[in-house]
Amino acid sequence: MPITEADIRKIAALAHLEITEDELHTLAPQVASIVAYVEQLNELDTSAAEPATGGLTPEGERTEAAREDATRPSLGQTLALEQAPDPSHGHFRVPKVIASSEEKENF
Repeated sequence: MPITEADIRKIAALAHLEITEDELHTLAPQVASIVAYVEQLNELDTSAAEPATGGLTPEGERTEAAREDATRPSLGQTLALEQAPDPSHGHFRVPKVIASSEEKENF
């Protein structure tokens, strides 16, 4: 399935990226080339390859990756906010990173 400029527009919108028409014309063939290169993996014969299993050692033994699920006391609001760069009224204040639809129209 070829990658189109419409696909690039959709990906950019989903990622909240603003791209110009020039960038769109540049990116579409580049992404299409990358996808075509990766699709070459479908041509490999993997019938002799064993499936990879996560959480096993090279010897095939199970590892203990999880800790015991035990309750512990929480930090508490005061301690949690103690080193926050900009606390406000008992909450973490963070910079706004996603614009509203009205703000996007004003760009």
